[in-house]
Amino acid sequence: MSDDQHIPAPLRLFNSLTRTIEPFVPIEDHHARVYSCGPTVYNYAHIGNLRAYVFTDTLRRTLLWKGLAVTHIINITDVGHLTSDADAGDDKMEAAARASAKSIWDIAAHYTDAFKQNIADLNILSPSEWTVATDYVPQMIAFAERIAPDHCYELDSGLYFDSSSVPDYGALAGGRDDAAHGRIDPVAGKRNPSDFAIWRKSPPGEKRQMEWDSPWGKGAPGWHLECSVMSQAQLGHPFDIHTGGIDHREIHHPNEIAQNQAFHSCCGDPGAAAAGFTGARWWMHNNFLVDRQGKMSKSKGGFTTLFSLVDAGVHPLAYRLLCLGAHYRSELEFSADNLAAALTRLKRLVMGVEGLKARAEGVTWQSPRLDYLRANLHPKLVPLLEQFDAAIADDLMTPRALPLLEEATAMKKVPVDEKLCLIGAFDQALGLNLLTLSRADLRVQPKDAQITPEEIEAELERRTAARAEKDFALSDEIRDALIARGVEVMDGDPLRWDWRLTLG
Repeated sequence: MSDDQHIPAPLRLFNSLTRTIEPFVPIEDHHARVYSCGPTVYNYAHIGNLRAYVFTDTLRRTLLWKGLAVTHIINITDVGHLTSDADAGDDKMEAAARASAKSIWDIAAHYTDAFKQNIADLNILSPSEWTVATDYVPQMIAFAERIAPDHCYELDSGLYFDSSSVPDYGALAGGRDDAAHGRIDPVAGKRNPSDFAIWRKSPPGEKRQMEWDSPWGKGAPGWHLECSVMSQAQLGHPFDIHTGGIDHREIHHPNEIAQNQAFHSCCGDPGAAAAGFTGARWWMHNNFLVDRQGKMSKSKGGFTTLFSLVDAGVHPLAYRLLCLGAHYRSELEFSADNLAAALTRLKRLVMGVEGLKARAEGVTWQSPRLDYLRANLHPKLVPLLEQFDAAIADDLMTPRALPLLEEATAMKKVPVDEKLCLIGAFDQALGLNLLTLSRADLRVQPKDAQITPEEIEAELERRTAARAEKDFALSDEIRDALIARGVEVMDGDPLRWDWRLTLG
């Protein structure tokens, strides 16, 4: 292999601002700063929401793979996000509190904990810091005060941002006039259809559970203001990468950019008023998870959560693998068949790694750094390393990287420890926990199981005894009874049994 083939592939990422793939160079040497729009904690996250965090985690792991330190912030929105992402309707948190007759603070705490459990179950790295919107209200008021004289105007309902006061408003979305698509709340008195709320006043005679005093009256901050303030407080402006779902590209992120331009222009930064200043250098968005069965619509009351997949007997990492099987900028179809296929693929990967571990006396893997791996890997494995590096460096092309795991596992005439070393390194970028996960871990008991694992083991022991006595009729009777109760009996397999899953 020639020396130029050993040069690490340069990291190239798609920038929604320019709609092109560009070489990524962090603002600070060897350090990337990343901000991700987090959940509004009024309900459980559905699996479409969670795709965004699998994508962001893959981005973070790729930055680490490339030897960069990463500061990553995820926010928790517990106030300000309206029932429509188009800046319309009631506050989601206040609406949830009214519907449940519970404290809005209790609702926020419950669903925040649930979201963090989802993050842990998907093996998503915890952020450097979680920022909670209500902790930053004083900074939001100060931010709004700074931009109000030149960029905002007051109506009876609140303080609004004049979108015509900054250059190229809406460039991220690909256009300026959001009103043509009916996406912005039509409020009487707005100067421009695309103007949005910076501060929403509490309606006269109405007591909100979350409201604060401000120069514009008692009320609450607008959703868009929160991310501008929290990203600046934690990462400074400009920072490297801002992530979110593709739906944020149309309204939320253009409004953030407008606020960022206004704030830094008012702070005396002569370049901030230019369209080129956006707060982040890269804006990155994952595409939708498409559910043909319609289970992910929260508005219809029947959406699919990660908890519901686990209740069906699906290990959470099967969903992560499903996400990795498609490029983050492509639509990903969710179906029972696709999920079952991902679970089967995960089981095969785990079986392959378990087989290698059983043959290995020790694992020498220490670091995912490419220079270490190249210096220590068996020559037959180095091409796989180069292909993997090229795949994830090419705008996180995980569908091209995943088959290299299977190829590394199956490769002949290579020391087992060397293969485990490479697989462990790959998995640092993919996050599937392959070196620690076991087949038994993947055997998730469905919520509606008709029998316990202890009862299954007892029946299998009784069946073993029957077979030893050549009572094959009883052996078949026990097997058929287990099958009828949702258990797959696997003769000759060390695992002995698994759940027969019915998805869909």
